[in-house]
Amino acid sequence: MTADDSFGRLDDDDYPAYTMGRAAEIVGTTQGFLRAIGEHRLITPLRSDGGHRRYSRYQLRIAARARELVDQGTPIEAACRIIALEEAQRINAEHRRSAALHAAAT
Repeated sequence: MTADDSFGRLDDDDYPAYTMGRAAEIVGTTQGFLRAIGEHRLITPLRSDGGHRRYSRYQLRIAARARELVDQGTPIEAACRIIALEEAQRINAEHRRSAALHAAAT
């Protein structure tokens, strides 16, 4: 890997750059909270060669949204379901926009 390859990862929202401790610090939560939303399959961190959890910026945004909902009194299970539905709606909207652009171009 060259230095240029490493710098390209800085823009990659899916690159697992953050350790669990750093991720918890960034999100403003505990490591236990990150494990809990992982157990509810809201996010699945990648594992380093040593087995340590690594989180991406995208996963940190999801975790921050979960924390926001839980802080408002939503049970963690419900928060995870809400976020999964929000993400599905976002992805569907992206697909619709892409399809509309493709249809307009042809």
